[in-house]
Amino acid sequence: MNKLFDIQEFQQFDNLELIAREVVEGFITGLHRSPFHGFSVEFAEHRQYNKGEPTKHIDWKLFARSDRLYIKQYEEETNLRCQLVIDTSSSMLFPYDKRKAIFNKLAFSVYSAAALIYLIRKQRDAAGLTLFSDHIELHTENRLSSVHAELLYGKLAGLITSNQPELKKTTQAVEALHQIAEQVHKRSLIIIFSDMMNETDPDELFSALQHLRYNKHEVILFHVTDHQHEKQFDFRNRPYRFVDLESGQHIRFSPNELKKNYKEAIQKQYEDLRIKCGQYHIDLVEADINREFNQVLHQFLLKRGKLW
Repeated sequence: MNKLFDIQEFQQFDNLELIAREVVEGFITGLHRSPFHGFSVEFAEHRQYNKGEPTKHIDWKLFARSDRLYIKQYEEETNLRCQLVIDTSSSMLFPYDKRKAIFNKLAFSVYSAAALIYLIRKQRDAAGLTLFSDHIELHTENRLSSVHAELLYGKLAGLITSNQPELKKTTQAVEALHQIAEQVHKRSLIIIFSDMMNETDPDELFSALQHLRYNKHEVILFHVTDHQHEKQFDFRNRPYRFVDLESGQHIRFSPNELKKNYKEAIQKQYEDLRIKCGQYHIDLVEADINREFNQVLHQFLLKRGKLW
């Protein structure tokens, strides 16, 4: 179940954790048949009790069932802290159709983040969540507990269950990233989902990303796009009405009139992003919403393998 589904198939499930589990378990099954089978993806709520340790954390209920002593593992035993950051501005609603639900960049980011939370917890890592548009909408600490995970799944589900998503919601990524750099106090892996669609001075944006690195955080930037339409500009050659979801401005033209210049401009924008991320040691991943979630899960495991 790790391939992209029709959005209607997803919506028949109201349990985001269930979807995340199915995505991850399908991914792990494939992982065991691939060159990545060496990754550690096993989950353990307990570890064996060692003689001489304090007994206050022994799971006595488990002892009654197994006749063996095990220690409950708590957050301080986590290996890695991960902060998931999602851009919720209106441009993330592309492709957008007010008449029906369409799988868009925001939905891709939500399902990817949910799958990562499940995978992160399987590896005894702690997860936190930050949502931003023109301001920080939500910021939680990274924790390991199941109660905290339920909170995160609930907040994520709320982003894709609205019948009338908010339009004309702009992006202030610079301010948000600076705040995240200051609010995440312990060294963490910051995982960002954004289409990087903003009118900010690129130098200011990369200054904010550099702030994260200066504070000793590791960063993966998933550049979320619809490759077919946003990079290849693959539309039929007929007049369209193109609308800026953040400003509401619109323009009519036939795609073939601007396709060549548009693709050159987009490619230059991406190259600038790639070069800057390379300079600041930020992992940049082109996340195409028309591809499998494996692209996100693989990248996380690769990064985690380098860190631990």
